[in-house]
Amino acid sequence: MKARLVVFPIRGRNWCFARAVQQTPSGPGSANESLTLRDLWRQISSSRGGVGGKTELVTDFVAHKMDRAWSNLAKAPAGSMKSKIYGFGQRLLARVQPSELFLKSISKEITGLQIIFPRSLNPRLVRRRLRHAAITGNVYHRRFFYGSVSMLPFTAIFTVLPLPNVPFFWILFRAYSHWQALQGSARLLLLVSDCSASWTSVATKRLRHETETASIHYPLQPPSCPWVLEPSGELEKVLVSGDSNSYVSNCTISAICKAFGLDEMQVLKFRDSKSV
Repeated sequence: MKARLVVFPIRGRNWCFARAVQQTPSGPGSANESLTLRDLWRQISSSRGGVGGKTELVTDFVAHKMDRAWSNLAKAPAGSMKSKIYGFGQRLLARVQPSELFLKSISKEITGLQIIFPRSLNPRLVRRRLRHAAITGNVYHRRFFYGSVSMLPFTAIFTVLPLPNVPFFWILFRAYSHWQALQGSARLLLLVSDCSASWTSVATKRLRHETETASIHYPLQPPSCPWVLEPSGELEKVLVSGDSNSYVSNCTISAICKAFGLDEMQVLKFRDSKSV
């Protein structure tokens, strides 16, 4: 699967790194909709993916349950305790760094990048900024992931109280979010680096697994470079016509998001953050 990234300077030394939103049809009954612990145990027992594959099954199961619980809080009546908890959580989520949201969008299923940037920028500079975002994100989220995990035993003490243990679930969510961003930063660094032996090994293993699954036997072709740099005259035109002094206004951001399918709130966060 290929991901479409849009990269451009948005304010001073702040750059925006955003992935285009892809509308994926989701039916009413997904695979994890009614998955129980017994079903999870059955999948783990029959899985041949090793420790990594089994850990991924558990992680997906927990993430799905957390999403459903959060959706139920959003549907709570106004003024109720659940509604207040949901509002408080929304205010906390608004403080999450936009770079974290970007790195979380780079999943392991992504095998190629279509990088769109203003035509006036040097392509080497664009790829260097993406590598820098991946390296700094890896260091940052690794540190905070271990910090969040170490705080879980202390917040678990509050389960003896009759109220919902909001600190525990918030720290648990932050640990999972940092882990997602950590995985995304590693994947992004692998994708935007030079066509190295590590990427060749990953791509070859994936291609061999697909051919074995489909029972197709033919010589494996060497994997191509996973990134494609595409200078955009349209993006350059919108940026030049709408702003000056390296500051992108709300109107220009809205026009860019509509043209390239970006999340406007996330792009605004990149502009208003202290440093990206």
